[in-house]
Amino acid sequence: MKALTIAIAGLIGGVVLSLAWPQGPQMARTYLSVITGAASSSTAAPSGNAGGAHAEERAPEGTLAMTAERIATARIDLAEVAGGSLSRRLTLPGTIVPDRNNIWRVAARIVGTVSELRKGLGDEVRPGELLAILDSREVAEARSDYITALVNFGLQKTLFEREETLWRSRIQAEQQYLRARNAFTEAQLRLHLAKQKLAALGVSEQEIAKLSAAPEAMNGLQRYEIRSPGLGRVVERMVDLGTPVGGEGQAKELYSIIDLKSVWVELAVSSSDLSQVREGNKVTVSIAGNDRRAEGKIVFISPVFNPETRSARVFAAIPNDDLFWRPGSFVSADVEIEKVEVETRVPRAAMQTVEGSTVVFVRTETGFQTRKVVLGKQDEEFVEIAFGVDPGETIAISNTFLLKAELGKSEAEHSH
Repeated sequence: MKALTIAIAGLIGGVVLSLAWPQGPQMARTYLSVITGAASSSTAAPSGNAGGAHAEERAPEGTLAMTAERIATARIDLAEVAGGSLSRRLTLPGTIVPDRNNIWRVAARIVGTVSELRKGLGDEVRPGELLAILDSREVAEARSDYITALVNFGLQKTLFEREETLWRSRIQAEQQYLRARNAFTEAQLRLHLAKQKLAALGVSEQEIAKLSAAPEAMNGLQRYEIRSPGLGRVVERMVDLGTPVGGEGQAKELYSIIDLKSVWVELAVSSSDLSQVREGNKVTVSIAGNDRRAEGKIVFISPVFNPETRSARVFAAIPNDDLFWRPGSFVSADVEIEKVEVETRVPRAAMQTVEGSTVVFVRTETGFQTRKVVLGKQDEEFVEIAFGVDPGETIAISNTFLLKAELGKSEAEHSH
């Protein structure tokens, strides 16, 4: 009853007010609409601003913002896409062996006794360097014969020239002149034979010339010098001081010298693979437990198969300046059997799989953009790109798994 009385009173009051002030209701409605609109705007504004900020922060799909400093810190290497070659390789086991062209066996050409040893195991030697000295009666006799022949040659030459002068002057008989000429020719022949004997014993031209210059001053005719035939290192010494050499049942070799600045890799190639291997093919050699690599080429392919293994011996030559590759070491050799040129290739490390597609990360002004690619031919290091990137574009080629992880993290945040 009380509520009804209040309602009736309000209605009567409103009628009276409308009669006394006709513009009142319209102004009240306008005031209420303004207040209601302002409240609605203030409520909607935060939602609109938040949406705008979120839209500004969110990057396009497949892109990753990253500064140059972050790229350097993550050790992500960059490179331009370019063309190159792709190789098909055959991997074979091998063994390091000495280069057969760089092995010297220093032999004793004479019968004698070792009196001096100037080099020992492990010593470096150069061509012509003195290795050892022998005492040899054989050499002493050969030098003595040469000196005798040399002196006789000089005498007979003088007599012949004198007899020739007298014969031409009609003072000496022709028969005397002919006898002198025959004696001179015989002395010349004996000297030549004596010189050839010294050369056969290994006496150098320099020693023979020194002997010819001053035969009367020569001492130690039995002394015989052994010199190095080439550059290398002494890997074996077969004699000691006082060892007799050169005779029956005696040592024939004094030293073994090897130059290991170049070595061979002996490979066993099966009959099924041999047709793919050619002399001159490029070879990359590696050894287990080490990142070291050496490049060389095939230098010899044996035409004969091993009847037990049905494989052929193949030799590759590789440089060994720092003597890292030791004979006897087991290695692995990748033989290049095919090589093709392509216009666009990238390293394998540059590629990642994102949502089932192969992509590369192309460098942009603000970071990276993923780019789907279509692959072509490939080898162990590089892959041909048939479609997706062009030569000259810069891409990430190392530690790309970090970019993949960062991309996945960014997209996960955006999905929330």
